[in-house]
Amino acid sequence: MTSALHPVHDAEELCPAGKELYERALSEGHVSAEAARAAPCLTDFGLLHPAVDDLHRLEPVAPTVALHRLLRLSGERIASERRREERLAETFGPLIAAQGHDPASGGTPTLTLLSGKERINKAITEAMADASRELLTVQPRARFTRERVEAAYAVATRRDQALLDRGGRIRTLYQHTLRHSPITVAHHERLRGDIEARALDEVTDRLIVVDRAVAFVPADGDGGLALEIRHPAIVGYLATTFDRLWRLATPVFPDATPQPSLNGVTPRQRAIATLLVEGHTDAVIADRLGMNIRTARVHIAKLAAMLGSQSRAQLGFLIGRSGILDLDP
Repeated sequence: MTSALHPVHDAEELCPAGKELYERALSEGHVSAEAARAAPCLTDFGLLHPAVDDLHRLEPVAPTVALHRLLRLSGERIASERRREERLAETFGPLIAAQGHDPASGGTPTLTLLSGKERINKAITEAMADASRELLTVQPRARFTRERVEAAYAVATRRDQALLDRGGRIRTLYQHTLRHSPITVAHHERLRGDIEARALDEVTDRLIVVDRAVAFVPADGDGGLALEIRHPAIVGYLATTFDRLWRLATPVFPDATPQPSLNGVTPRQRAIATLLVEGHTDAVIADRLGMNIRTARVHIAKLAAMLGSQSRAQLGFLIGRSGILDLDP
């Protein structure tokens, strides 16, 4: 329960009183319930819990356990938002196509269904030509051919550099599988200006937000349909979602931050282990983490060999017992 005098904040912005009390609890093994009233956020976020033998005393949850739980909840929110975006596109795409655009209504439509790659690229180019401040993009692993990806990067490079030359900035979120992609690295090496990229194991579907005024999202699976969004509330929502994912991501360009390996377990293996415990198939795991299914199966086989698993069901049990999921840095 939150005190009226205690500031409202998120777990990643732990208040000074909460941080000090949590550190004391970790050092001494417990704090009194009376002392914990000054920082109710610690029980709200699951960092303190009542002692079994004394309800007037609170004991700390291990930081690795608390961090894993909070990261898992964050991942679940990301996956939920991704599913919501897909449902929104499925629901409104046909309705927008059926309605069309009434020229007599005047003004700029807040939602426009763009059909065909040429029309989509033209709309993005026109929006970028008017931009002066900022470009936010989410770039998951492409499901297209190498030639098509290279052609898309060639067009994007010209648009991006023009914005940078006007004093704008670019922020891009990639999946971790693209950190060392030659095409991605070459794209960033060609650009000059205020450009930065970060990476996550899982990201939303492709997203482009220009000057926080117009956004583009896919409306199908093969890149032939896209929604151009100019409704301020929707664009603001998408930009805020990007900002929150950005804070969780690992820097890639210009200064890459290496992903730490703990006790011989790589971050990729931990991400796969989490999805395995949740019961996902190899195909879903590969799609969620932006890798091909063969690579996913190689990682799964390495996990099984490391833990001595003889079956898929046993692997999930051994992962839970091994503590792998508590190793998140």
